[in-house]
Amino acid sequence: MKKNSNRRLFLKNLGATGLGASILPGILFTQKVNGQNSAELKNKESKEYILRKKKREYNAPYFGELLGKIAYPIGGMGAGMFCLEGTGSISHMSIRHRPELYHTPNMFAAIAVKGIEKGVKVLEGPVPDWKLFGPRGTANGGHGSNFGLPRFKKAIFKTNFPFASINLEDEDLPLDVELLGWSPFIPTDEDNSGLPVGALEYKFVNTGNERLEVVFSYNSENFVQFGENKGSINGIANGFILNQKGKEEKAHLSGHFAVFTDDDNTVVDHCWFRGGWFDPLTMVWDTIKEARLKSNEPVAEGAPGASLFVPFELEPGEERTVRVMMAWYVPESDLKFGEIGEDEACAGSPNCCTSFTTLGPGGDQQHTELTYKPWYASKFKNIDEVTAYWKKNYKELHDKSRLFSDAFYSSSLPPEVLEAVAANLTILKSPTVMRQYDGRLWNWEGCSDDWGCCHGSCTHVWNYAQAIPHLFPALERSLRHAEYCEDQNTEGHQVFRSNLPISPTTHDFHAAADGQLGGIMKVHREWRISGDKEWLENIYPMVKTSIDYCIRTWDPGRKGVLEEPHHNTYDIEFWGPDGMCTSFYLGALLAISKMGGFLKEDVSLYKELYVKGKKYMETELYNGEYFIQDIQWTGLEAPNPVEAQSFHTEYSEEALAVLREEGPKYQYGKGCLSDGILGGWIANMCGLEDPVDKEKIRSHLMAVHKYNLKPDLTDHINPQRPTYALGNEGGLLLCSWPKGGKLSLPFVYSNEVWTGIEYQVASHLMLMGQVEEGLEIVRFCRDRYDGRVRNPFNEYECGAWYGRALASYGMIEGLTGVRYDAVDKVLHIDSKIGDFTSFISTEKGFGTVEFHNGQPSLDIAMGEIDVKKVLVSGQEVKLKV
Repeated sequence: MKKNSNRRLFLKNLGATGLGASILPGILFTQKVNGQNSAELKNKESKEYILRKKKREYNAPYFGELLGKIAYPIGGMGAGMFCLEGTGSISHMSIRHRPELYHTPNMFAAIAVKGIEKGVKVLEGPVPDWKLFGPRGTANGGHGSNFGLPRFKKAIFKTNFPFASINLEDEDLPLDVELLGWSPFIPTDEDNSGLPVGALEYKFVNTGNERLEVVFSYNSENFVQFGENKGSINGIANGFILNQKGKEEKAHLSGHFAVFTDDDNTVVDHCWFRGGWFDPLTMVWDTIKEARLKSNEPVAEGAPGASLFVPFELEPGEERTVRVMMAWYVPESDLKFGEIGEDEACAGSPNCCTSFTTLGPGGDQQHTELTYKPWYASKFKNIDEVTAYWKKNYKELHDKSRLFSDAFYSSSLPPEVLEAVAANLTILKSPTVMRQYDGRLWNWEGCSDDWGCCHGSCTHVWNYAQAIPHLFPALERSLRHAEYCEDQNTEGHQVFRSNLPISPTTHDFHAAADGQLGGIMKVHREWRISGDKEWLENIYPMVKTSIDYCIRTWDPGRKGVLEEPHHNTYDIEFWGPDGMCTSFYLGALLAISKMGGFLKEDVSLYKELYVKGKKYMETELYNGEYFIQDIQWTGLEAPNPVEAQSFHTEYSEEALAVLREEGPKYQYGKGCLSDGILGGWIANMCGLEDPVDKEKIRSHLMAVHKYNLKPDLTDHINPQRPTYALGNEGGLLLCSWPKGGKLSLPFVYSNEVWTGIEYQVASHLMLMGQVEEGLEIVRFCRDRYDGRVRNPFNEYECGAWYGRALASYGMIEGLTGVRYDAVDKVLHIDSKIGDFTSFISTEKGFGTVEFHNGQPSLDIAMGEIDVKKVLVSGQEVKLKV
């Protein structure tokens, strides 16, 4: 009796933590847990113990309460998306070149099994509780939703990016049901990875002893229609197309969304019952419930929705898959950002804007538009061409996407790392990423509810992102194209936010030191990844102009450090030398020296400044444990902080008192900054050596882990933006002041937790051999994104699907040291985890690298990777054939 009562008490207490018994399979609850009795557990913070020991494993399926917040992007890079939710429903319908995170159209699949009393259900799991009250419209009863229709009792969600599968279970039906959602994602093939398409495949297996007669249906309101324009629904083979026409003065209103199958037995109802109140859905469900195949021809306009029906029979044990293909076409937008500047752009080479390979249909011809047009509108003339291409190439695109997925998930890397990397690859399918008509990328930082957040491929944010340069190198180079052509003037000033459409811009604000210096290192990375000498020769003059501007502007005394106020990713200026931005400077000096040396250019000044700066940073900016900032605001060329240009940095009477006492607002001074040696990590990711002493870098990173990683934020004070991590969650703070010296108004965001910074610190720790410390940071991060409170596939910062989180991809190199240099055709390996199997993607192919007992081997899944030499921790080793 005592044993059972203890078990009941334990389960009761467990429920109070938010963990349901349903997610704790196989756990034996006794008086002792893991060798400790309940009294001992109580004295050892049993709640933390339970959370740590009984939580979902990484890369494991999601079910129960973990399903609630899942929304998994399906779509193409720069083409828009919709999300497949954890239960199988559709949401976040964002196909009009902007986020629409609360656009949840009434569209659903359903199954009707004849002869079974409860045999008609929506092919989704239970509606999550949070949707019943709180979101828009729920106080009015959820009008317009399908929440009130019967559905399956249980769902289990799992992913192998870009594929997501949902198993639906219900004892009412003798069926196993699996839903597979996906859209093409093929490294090195940016065009087929950027299609405005998606697919839902429904597989049914008869688990009973009798033959089943089944009618599958897919049903959708005309969600493309909005505003004053009346929409229409047209026919397509085995499906329907939702339409809205544009107007001459509002061409961006035009839109089309196709839903169709590859089954010629499909019957289509092109026009739901037209009526008021709830008439359309009521009548649609009656049709579904009765397993009728309703054929209805298109009407001129005003059709509220449409359905397709696929009848089939299943013998006992037989299986059948219904493939629902979706495609959309919105060829115009009303998006435009920035003003075309009068300054001469494209410094250094009169041909620079035509010397790089463009990715669109015009070859080297630039396509000028007044507003943003998507790349896919250059490939396809209309929705019919999109659907024809999708139908014709479906299997090939599926198989190549599966090649990638299989190669990626064959990795033996820690599951928390694989989960983090794959989860954030969904950013590339979100509205954060856009691709304009000529094929070049243009990105938001992230997504607000109804609009992109912070425009212009912001250089100081996208510095962190390591996935695109390896998976789609040509697209990454298109970002360098914009930075050094349209965004840089003849003086070398580079704006950190591009116009949309990309065009020469005005130069009326600070350059971003970390963004502009990081760009120089990234040019080195793109050259080493591509192996393209001509590309380097074309861009080098602009890179030289850029570094010379940085020297004149921030290091006029040529000390090798950034002394003048310098704008950075925290949206403020640091005054005086600091470890973070000076590490960028040193990395950029290394990069320009190596690129210039390769091209036989004079780089003596850059080498001299590097030596000076390295010494200064290792002595004057290092406190014996970590790198700091030496705040300076007098004796500079810049005006005093009150008069200097800045963003939201206002000096009231109270702020002037702070200035006199402590110096400029928004500095970090003696603090331990998580980004404090960020330029060193960027340098490593760009194929460069450590810009300062490795042991000092290691010490800094270990201090960040020691002081800034908090396992519980309950007592942490954050007056800034607290919802990224709070309460009993853990996370890595941007900064702390363990040795004192915290300022009254430290840099904005200093009390926050950003996943992109967590990942860059973790990756950098791994590069230094501190693997467990890095993994601990990753685990705290991914634990916050387990589906209960946050979407596991949407790590947010200043907006959803935030680009900085793509720093996670850098952990692959952090753990394995795997990097392919196409200039020298060398495969680098520097394992920090012993034997491994790891994914690799290059300019021309992808596959896996295996390292076992000191012996490397390469398995190419697609394309080619021309390896002439293998270096393992700097020593040449033969590649196993």
